[in-house]
Amino acid sequence: MSTKQPATNYQSLPSWTYTSEAFFQLEKQHLFLTSWQLVCHLSNIPNSGDYFTFELFNERIIALRGDDNVVRAFHNVCAHRAARLLDGDSGNCGKRLTCPYHNWRYDLRGNLTNVPYRDQFVDFDETQNGLVAVEMEIFQGFIFVRLASVDGPSVAEQFTPYSEEIKQYRFEELQPLARVLMRPRDVNWKQIADNYVDALHIPIAHPGLSALVGNSYGVEVGGEGGYVHKMWSDVRNSRKNSLSNRLYNEILPALEHLSADKQRQWVYYRLWPNLAFDVYPEQMDFMQFIPISAGKTLIRELPYALPDERREVQIARYLNWRINRQVNAEDTDLISRVQDGMGTSGFNSGPLAKTEVCLIDSAEKIRAAMPVARLSHQPDEQEMATINRQMLL
Repeated sequence: MSTKQPATNYQSLPSWTYTSEAFFQLEKQHLFLTSWQLVCHLSNIPNSGDYFTFELFNERIIALRGDDNVVRAFHNVCAHRAARLLDGDSGNCGKRLTCPYHNWRYDLRGNLTNVPYRDQFVDFDETQNGLVAVEMEIFQGFIFVRLASVDGPSVAEQFTPYSEEIKQYRFEELQPLARVLMRPRDVNWKQIADNYVDALHIPIAHPGLSALVGNSYGVEVGGEGGYVHKMWSDVRNSRKNSLSNRLYNEILPALEHLSADKQRQWVYYRLWPNLAFDVYPEQMDFMQFIPISAGKTLIRELPYALPDERREVQIARYLNWRINRQVNAEDTDLISRVQDGMGTSGFNSGPLAKTEVCLIDSAEKIRAAMPVARLSHQPDEQEMATINRQMLL
């Protein structure tokens, strides 16, 4: 395994940060609401009136394509009594959004256009009661929102170290392969995120994946600020000739848009704190770790690919799915084992190898955002926010 950008603090976070509900409330405030969250790809909402929904904590967001072909993001609530406007993961609302509660209507640009019993409202201004916009950025065809305005870098700026190498994947031209999938896990979100960038467990816990990638697995923290963690492997370095591995390598044809070194490379980009892009030669997907509570997380996932109807490519995608389905099953067991251990009195914090650069960087980011995480023993739940504010000074 190769690594870059070694760090110097070799200790994991204390176990109580994976079980404390009060600490989870701090993470909401200091990590998730201030970070960019992925809603969908432009190709998920290609037509006027198409929408895609996203929920984080009690925030409900819609990405909506207007009648002018412009995509905008709004809070999915009516300005009258806060009723939810649009249901489901996605759909098309036609030429307007209509509240099912009192029939208030909005156009596809978020403007309020109809108010029943208009004359009964005093000093009412329609222009001040449209849909509430959300900060939005479109990066490589993907639609991101940020729920709390902060003086932080854009998604494009965070991806700067890898902006050139991802161009050849032509993300802007991707098309969805399926509907969004939500996979519940009874673990803290950090268990999933930590496991995603943990390279040392692959030879032990993932015999199939390890057989495919051999010793080619590498990890690094990308650029100043380290907003992106990158992992990569070359599946031509297979150490075991299993059927799925062998067929994948034999069947996947050359992809003209990729350079020679990317023809059999699997690349993973984790955007801090809770988004992962799994990029393969023939397809890609995103995985978003949506925290529900200190001990519950939803993995939100959606696959994409460039249009390619070749039979060989379709088979390769299926084989990829077979390989990763086994990996996911193994990871589900692993993160459950670790979450259980975090709740015992026999573990507080563990050493990290100097090659575990992404894990080290993740722990440091948590400590920087919430200094209370530097305490080895859990403070009183009622005093958590106060202690953290004092340590931030």
